[in-house]
Amino acid sequence: MSIGTSEPADRSITESIEAMRRGEMSAVELLESSMRRLDHTEPQVHAFAHVAREGALADAKARDGLRAKGGWAGALHGIPIAIKDLFNTFDMPTEAGSKVLAGNRPAKDAAAVTRLREAGAVLIGKTTTHEFSYGLNEPPTRNSWDLKRYPGGSSAGSAVAVAVGSAAGSIGTDNAGSVRTPAAVNGIVGLKPTYGSISTEGVIPTCPSLDHVGPLARSVRDCTLLFEVLAGHEPGALREGSPQPGAKPLQGMRLGVDRRYFFDSGVEPDVVAAVDSALEVMEQAGASVVEIAIPELELATAVANTIMVVEASRWHRRLLRTRRTDYHPRTRIMLEVGELVPASAYVDALRARELIRDAVKQAFVSEDLDAMIAPSTPVTAPLIERATELGGLVHHQCPANLTGQPSLGIPCGISRDGLPIGLQIIGRPFAEATLVTIATAYEEAAGWYRMRPPYAN
Repeated sequence: MSIGTSEPADRSITESIEAMRRGEMSAVELLESSMRRLDHTEPQVHAFAHVAREGALADAKARDGLRAKGGWAGALHGIPIAIKDLFNTFDMPTEAGSKVLAGNRPAKDAAAVTRLREAGAVLIGKTTTHEFSYGLNEPPTRNSWDLKRYPGGSSAGSAVAVAVGSAAGSIGTDNAGSVRTPAAVNGIVGLKPTYGSISTEGVIPTCPSLDHVGPLARSVRDCTLLFEVLAGHEPGALREGSPQPGAKPLQGMRLGVDRRYFFDSGVEPDVVAAVDSALEVMEQAGASVVEIAIPELELATAVANTIMVVEASRWHRRLLRTRRTDYHPRTRIMLEVGELVPASAYVDALRARELIRDAVKQAFVSEDLDAMIAPSTPVTAPLIERATELGGLVHHQCPANLTGQPSLGIPCGISRDGLPIGLQIIGRPFAEATLVTIATAYEEAAGWYRMRPPYAN
């Protein structure tokens, strides 16, 4: 583990913005630093499907030109941001990691991409994803901590780019943990916000009723800024002032822990120990930890899988008939299986989702919870060859997709074999500000956000 270097690419988004405002650094200098890091790391980690060198440089020069005239482009002025190759971009190919869409050039940007451009971000490229974000083929992306390890779900390219510093921030999609899982196994921050709070317009769908757009960054503050831009909030709207010395920033908050579902299902001892240690830090900051039990969560994985295979197959119906041989065999088989699921099974799954949603809501109300705390993943990054055995990752992540609640993943430790461990904070709908308060208090006390993977140097 390293703590970073003096390269501009190692600065946080907020530090870079402040440096550019003071005239200590230009957008071009920041971009060049990010590109040096990209050139150094890409041969190992393969985070990008497309790098927009010329377009990014032109945008960075435009930001500097505006700054020289006393102007400012927006909340992300000059910040290098990477985009998952599932978002439509008018000036870059959008291929969703598939031969089916090879050479696809959309006519306009996805809504989230438009938000980033309007905020002054410099879009440096499209990141690698599993084919159509379905998680069944093996992309070339590798974990930033150990090249032999799983890099996360379908937003792995976006997470790895941030972890190694080739992007200051990125956006991905999450329908069963595809933002939070790669964030956890790469030691960064990832937010799956409340369902619908960030537009999915112009994003190639995987499972529309579970799909969420979410930001990834190296700190809670940076991730919050990205979310504010993407959701259309005023910058700083979700962050309160720094607590006074000696104050307990989480005083009065109640944090629920369902140990049966999140801690006893094949969870590695190092993961349990790290999350328990984080809970102790939160208690020291004034929070109360409340043991809860939501038996209905045991239905979550089966329900999510049923909904996913049906909804994913629907979007691909025409392409499966016209471009069948261009799909990866595993993806094609699962899409074809989805067409065979009876309508009654899908309707039952939707009803079961409501049962789960009601049970979680009741737990929040009856226990007066501000949030739930759980491991992001039950294990640290497994070896690549075990990537097809990772149903346990969905087990921990899909409940928040089913309920639509926001879930913020943050690093909380390092395992004995040197791999990052993450926890997730699950909140009430549209209560992202509460998650930010909890995560910031923990992050500042524990300091894990300062760690950098070996491949960031």
